[in-house]
Amino acid sequence: MVYDKIDNWELYAGLSEDIRSGLEFLSNVDADLACGVHELSPRVKAIVSEYETKAVNENGYEAYRKFIDIQFLLKGMEKVSCLPIEKLQETMVYSEEKDAAFYTANIPAQEMVLGDGYFAIYFPQDGHMPGLSVDEPEKVKKVVVKVTIG
Repeated sequence: MVYDKIDNWELYAGLSEDIRSGLEFLSNVDADLACGVHELSPRVKAIVSEYETKAVNENGYEAYRKFIDIQFLLKGMEKVSCLPIEKLQETMVYSEEKDAAFYTANIPAQEMVLGDGYFAIYFPQDGHMPGLSVDEPEKVKKVVVKVTIG
């Protein structure tokens, strides 16, 4: 997992050309970008959505195998809990179709706040629970850049 200000994106450009592409896009993204899927390259897409944060994410932690997520808020603030998947208990087995498995935890998690220029990169080993309220529920606008692995 990586958690940093988008102003520092170039520090992570060497991870891969696809991650560099996604971070560069986020460093220049306009907050008025339309909701929906925006293809950045054959291996990288940006998904823009709006929703209200919640005190509890009913789905629990999620993790993917085919994609790396780069998450960045265009509007609002969101808390994300994160734990390595080996510390989590699986509640929904991995679905190839959805490229996701879901988990729960019995231990305290690392928490980070997205918004105010901060981004996070979640790799397959990073169980993460997004969409949580920082204080009170609020409407947010988020970009999730999906980077294909392999």
